[in-house]
Amino acid sequence: MNKAIVLTDGEHYPAVTHDAIEALGAEYDILAAVFIGGTEKIGSDADLARLGVPVVRGADYLEAIARAIQEYRPDEVVDLSDEPVVGYKERFAIASVVLANGAVYRGADFQFSPPIAAARVSRPSVSVIGTGKRIGKTAVGGFVARTLAKEYRPVVVTMGRGGPAEPELLSASEITITPEYLLSVSRQGRHASSDHFEDLLTSQVTTIGCRRCGGGMSGQTFVSNVDRGAALSEQIDADVVIFEGSGSSIPSVHTDARILVVGANQPLDYVGSYLGPYRVLTSDLIILTMCEPPIADQAKVDEMVGAIKAINPGCTVVKTIFRPVPIGDIRGKKIVLTLTAPQTMTDAISTHLEKTYGCEVRGISTHLSNRPLLREDLARFEGMNPDAAVSELKAAAVDVVTAWALGRGLEVVYIDNEPIPTEPGVKLEEEVLKIVRRIKGLPEHTTK
Repeated sequence: MNKAIVLTDGEHYPAVTHDAIEALGAEYDILAAVFIGGTEKIGSDADLARLGVPVVRGADYLEAIARAIQEYRPDEVVDLSDEPVVGYKERFAIASVVLANGAVYRGADFQFSPPIAAARVSRPSVSVIGTGKRIGKTAVGGFVARTLAKEYRPVVVTMGRGGPAEPELLSASEITITPEYLLSVSRQGRHASSDHFEDLLTSQVTTIGCRRCGGGMSGQTFVSNVDRGAALSEQIDADVVIFEGSGSSIPSVHTDARILVVGANQPLDYVGSYLGPYRVLTSDLIILTMCEPPIADQAKVDEMVGAIKAINPGCTVVKTIFRPVPIGDIRGKKIVLTLTAPQTMTDAISTHLEKTYGCEVRGISTHLSNRPLLREDLARFEGMNPDAAVSELKAAAVDVVTAWALGRGLEVVYIDNEPIPTEPGVKLEEEVLKIVRRIKGLPEHTTK
């Protein structure tokens, strides 16, 4: 029999709630109740005593729920409350708190469950997850891998929608990522732009590629082979494992720490409402990306930081922008550029590349994830006489862009996107290293 606590309110007469708790006793071992507010039908502690179970209460009902879960360790939190004390929005907030504390949240006609951690690894582990797609999670994952490689021997386990049917090991000591190599992989029917190829390219760290299909509201996937990827990582000479999520989905593996990537351009609800607070509450470091106009102005960035801090006041938030870094020499070359970045960022990206790397940007396509429009852009590039095609390693970068460029004798150069803190003195590398040092029980500011 599962153990449960119940949520009660003052809109129900104590006798009614008491009988409901007794009825639930046929299904659950009821440990306690949390009184979440309402005064119409309950006016005193004596009324609450009539519920027949210990009652937890507090000025902040979310804090009271969290405190009750931590004290009684229930399997489920069963909601016997109702409007007007709580409505749709409030119930999502409750769900986030309950899930963050490892319990199932059940109501009369709904149920939310925390993502299942089906696997565990013996080494220190960190997950890198996101609040959606196209916010730079993979770029941050590569950055985390490069950073940890300065002090440790990391391995990265990815979880892509185009990943392999069986976990695929790419050894940094055995494989060199070249355009020709990726094109040969693509022509074998494999997704050569999958995250494990990108992470190996940008971080030079051994990666294991996995797949997933379907994603739930809390990050659970319908189908995933990440558990087998976790088992494979145990066979590698590594001392820290990085598990990279996919979109807003979370790897089904228990990790010692969690880094959350949030796009400043996303709707505020992605953080402050629905199950966004769950992801914020369970994260040790939050990296806010794309913190610059025209993607997100200062007011939007401040709003997003405020929403995060309201949910998890103690968390570290690092505001960042992305800047492209070519993985190859483009100095003095005429280039065409293919990206997944917003169209509004093309001028900034072009200017940065020309000033920093001494190239000439003759054409840009932001349609890397839209094959028909991408092909139209490549046809337009034909008359620009470029020396090289420069591309992110995403979406159609290999089967379309690389094939097009190599077929015309053009050089192919892939680019990374480096997260750069926007605030002076903030060192993202140190914030990442702190996490693993803390997991390992090391002082935060010393090296191995």
